[in-house]
Amino acid sequence: MRAFSIRAATAEDAEELVRMHTAAHEEAYGPLLPPEFFAGRRANIAARIEQRRDALLSGYVPLLAYDDDDGQLVGIAHAGPGRDDDAPTELELQMIYALERVHGHGVGQALLDAAVGTAPAFLWVLAENPRAQAFYAKNGFVPDGAHKLLPDSWCNLPEIRMVRRHQAGQGQRTSGVRR
Repeated sequence: MRAFSIRAATAEDAEELVRMHTAAHEEAYGPLLPPEFFAGRRANIAARIEQRRDALLSGYVPLLAYDDDDGQLVGIAHAGPGRDDDAPTELELQMIYALERVHGHGVGQALLDAAVGTAPAFLWVLAENPRAQAFYAKNGFVPDGAHKLLPDSWCNLPEIRMVRRHQAGQGQRTSGVRR
């Protein structure tokens, strides 16, 4: 098992965070979105970095996971108050991404544990992302029947909501993680 360090992001992390997030989007959604989508995101990366820096300075604090072997940023997560009008729990996992090169090495689990722990929570996941859905199901999340479409800029991809209404079981895997 590889070792990862997790820490809160700061404004100085904006560029690295945006670049890693962009790479993770391309890996995760490449088969689902047209090449023009990713070209547009790369073309305005400077503006996205400034927007992220402003958000970080305004109190937005995602968690960052670094590979202890090479010091590279390999994952990000963020949780906060539920944004849905009909939020099934108070806590929402708003984002979690890990680069493909660390899939299966525990970074996603470490980020989930750090972001929401075992608390009741909900999240939105692409309907066409069975790998992510299986990961969340392993952690006690189940579809609750809610669904929505992403905006036009995201080609109206369908999402489903998954919810964990009760505390997750004991023994969450956190081996290999140093905080």
